Amino acid sequence: MQHPHVESQEPRESHEAILIPWQRLSEDALVGVIEEFITREGTDYGHQEATLDDKRAAIMRQLRERRAVIEFDPESETCTLRTAR
Repeated sequence: MQHPHVESQEPRESHEAILIPWQRLSEDALVGVIEEFITREGTDYGHQEATLDDKRAAIMRQLRERRAVIEFDPESETCTLRTAR
């Protein structure tokens, strides 16, 4: 019998990221994911500063054109945006 405070040495189940179609999210959830991505430290938009609305519109355009996707990581329970492959 295993001690209750000792973690199992069995390999953990692999959690692959899940693609979430942007159309399946409510408008509030979609805006939340996009704005979190925009405001994340280290996101680079080049030398010219753009407004939040401009950045949000650019990301929506990329999602509509299938150049970007929304990914959900079940292990961390977080969403992110990435370039489509």
